[in-house]
Amino acid sequence: MTLGEAAGMASPLGFAVAGAAVLLAGFLRGFVGFGAALITVPVLSVIFTPAIAVAITFISGLPTVIQLLPTAVRHAERALALPLTVGALLLAPAGAYLLISIDPRALKIGIAVAVIVMVGFLQTGWRPRRPPGWRALFGVGAAAGLIQGIAGIGGPPVVAVVLARPSPPIVQRANLIAAVTALSLSTALPFWRLGLFTETALWLSLFFVPAHMAAAMLGARYFAKGGQRHFRKAALAILAVIGVATFIAALQDYIAHG
Repeated sequence: MTLGEAAGMASPLGFAVAGAAVLLAGFLRGFVGFGAALITVPVLSVIFTPAIAVAITFISGLPTVIQLLPTAVRHAERALALPLTVGALLLAPAGAYLLISIDPRALKIGIAVAVIVMVGFLQTGWRPRRPPGWRALFGVGAAAGLIQGIAGIGGPPVVAVVLARPSPPIVQRANLIAAVTALSLSTALPFWRLGLFTETALWLSLFFVPAHMAAAMLGARYFAKGGQRHFRKAALAILAVIGVATFIAALQDYIAHG
């Protein structure tokens, strides 16, 4: 299949909307460090198919991972990012395996409620009395990996832990980039085994990669040029939207398919 044949899956307007979604997603990833899938997966699922949308989100985001990782390596708190990352990478495959035996709809509802409650706590300025240790951070990363494998929304637990720390925005963003990158990469093998990386998905992803990378670069530049003062509010807003959107979609799915 050629790019032209893949392009025949959508109208010019559909491609324009998809391109706009990819641009916004890339900007969010470059600015905040997470939240890209919140934009691309729902929009691209309507224009193409859910499977292709997930594949495009994953593949088009890979160059951005390489683009943003140097900053994460320089500024991330290794004592925080390392246990979160290791836990996520080790447990995500187990989560994908459990997908066949656990109802992800009920799990998504529970996670969404927990995320919304946590956002409320963080919005009040709440911080844990003492920083979590290596074991606790590994546990959070492991839980996030399991959730990522089962339900595809492992990011919120990690984001909540990072935002709860009294670190400068540049450090929090670096921590998020490191942990969310691990969660993203942990899905590569399950996606491949599920057959998501089709020729069509690959061609479409290559088409959207330049837009995603350019927008991520703009987002990173905005953060560096003064966007840091808006970082926490933006991150909390995205986390809240993820929680509410996940709750509504999972509840509707649960009611419809009981």
